[in-house]
Amino acid sequence: MKILGIIPARHASTRFPAKPLADLGGTSMIKRVYAQTKKSDSLAKVVVATDHRDIFQHVSDFGGDVCMTSIAHASGTDRCYEVLSKEKEKFDYVINIQGDEPFIAPEQIELLASLLDGKTELATLIKRLENQEQLLNPNIVKVVFNKNHEALYFSRSPIPHWRGKETDWIHQHHYYKHIGMYAYRSDILEKITSLKISSLERAESLEQLRWLENGYKIKVAETSFETVGIDTPEDLEHARHYLRINHD
Repeated sequence: MKILGIIPARHASTRFPAKPLADLGGTSMIKRVYAQTKKSDSLAKVVVATDHRDIFQHVSDFGGDVCMTSIAHASGTDRCYEVLSKEKEKFDYVINIQGDEPFIAPEQIELLASLLDGKTELATLIKRLENQEQLLNPNIVKVVFNKNHEALYFSRSPIPHWRGKETDWIHQHHYYKHIGMYAYRSDILEKITSLKISSLERAESLEQLRWLENGYKIKVAETSFETVGIDTPEDLEHARHYLRINHD
């Protein structure tokens, strides 16, 4: 399978404008994501997809492949399709790597790529939740899946609801969180970007529910690697602390 890795890097952000250019240990966040992604042997090509000239120029300056995309895209998925449609090469799959996870492990990309056999429509990663606080956090998306490791539902609420137990659900069942890295078969990527926003997506603010509502299957694979996403300036300070402890 020939796989294109795309890193969406949007400039505008209510909580953290120009986030991809933020300094993290003397290196920009987007450069760290790009360098980690390039370590994956499964990707034939890696491209940063941005909507801003400063990010475009920065990626070009450090020698990365970059594509300017529309500022009108509602999601990274839409941005990925624009990049794919501009590519002269043909790719069987696209993997969408989050541009705000500077410590993404190449092994996670390899794991996701291992699911891509030509039949898989969509795929993503999950990780087992470790404590009740994570389970109850609405910013951590939870997922349930069937015996074939196909997602049944994603939610910001704890799923499944453990009837008859008020607390300590984490010790009653294996709960999983969603790791927001997606793989799309190229023909499926084209189709899902033309779908209208669904009622479940509107309720949970999760675009993958639109795909499930329309009958598409999302394979899941469990990773043991923890992700360190950066959504706010406070998250950046935590990441700098993480970098000092783990990478010095």
